[in-house]
Amino acid sequence: MASFNRVILMGNLTRDPELRYIASGTAVTDFGLAVNDKRKNANGELIEETTFVDVTLWARNAEVAGEYLSKGSPVLIEGRLKYDAWETQDGQKRSKLKVVGERMQLIGGRGQGRPDGGGQRPAARQNSQYSQAAPPDDFNDSPSNDSPSSDQSPGDDIPF
Repeated sequence: MASFNRVILMGNLTRDPELRYIASGTAVTDFGLAVNDKRKNANGELIEETTFVDVTLWARNAEVAGEYLSKGSPVLIEGRLKYDAWETQDGQKRSKLKVVGERMQLIGGRGQGRPDGGGQRPAARQNSQYSQAAPPDDFNDSPSNDSPSSDQSPGDDIPF
């Protein structure tokens, strides 16, 4: 029997990410996500439902979330559902369904959703590889045959 486990959610963090490192040195972070849904009920009234989802991110995604996200930050998460079951110290069995995020997309401009104005690139990284990345191998900065020659004004060859 075939199966497919894929989730795409967009919402706002309900709490700050809790970044930690496991024994192997891999980063992991957990946070809550509130996803709002508006729909009409049987009487035609518009109602809003909020679904709260626990999300876990690993490796670099976890580090980025810990650095740039905080309570209220908008984010898009793509991942898979995971069922967790455990027993408490008093013997009660507990379980929950959570999302293991495999891809994360920050939503909004820099500093949005952070009460401390966060989301800005730290000063130590301003001149790092993140702001001065080399162009891809197939990038060609030499003029192509499609560009106007020196005796043409820009836009003369653009069809409307």
